[in-house]
Amino acid sequence: MVALEEQKCVPCEGGVDPLSDQEIQSLKPSVPDWKLITEGGDKRLKRTFKFPDFKQALEFTNQVGEVAESEGHHPVITLTWGEATVVWWTHAINGLHKNDFVMAARSDRLYGSM
Repeated sequence: MVALEEQKCVPCEGGVDPLSDQEIQSLKPSVPDWKLITEGGDKRLKRTFKFPDFKQALEFTNQVGEVAESEGHHPVITLTWGEATVVWWTHAINGLHKNDFVMAARSDRLYGSM
């Protein structure tokens, strides 16, 4: 099986169900540092990444943004001094899709390379 961070997002324009709780639990161990949250009734993945300064947090934010743009799948990113909080979910289905786990894993890989 190909690791999540090596996978590409598949187009999701809606019309599919969000992942079931069982599917979420099977994927969650691959992104152990991410919290499973519910906001506005939608399940989401959230993680705050820590940095020694604003410049590195901004660099990470820009790298996540580049990957998101290349995949056509965009998170909410909150940037503050020394922190970048990333939230992934699939707006079109109001919940989690495998793409969100792929992008969370890719975000982790970017963080590990800094």
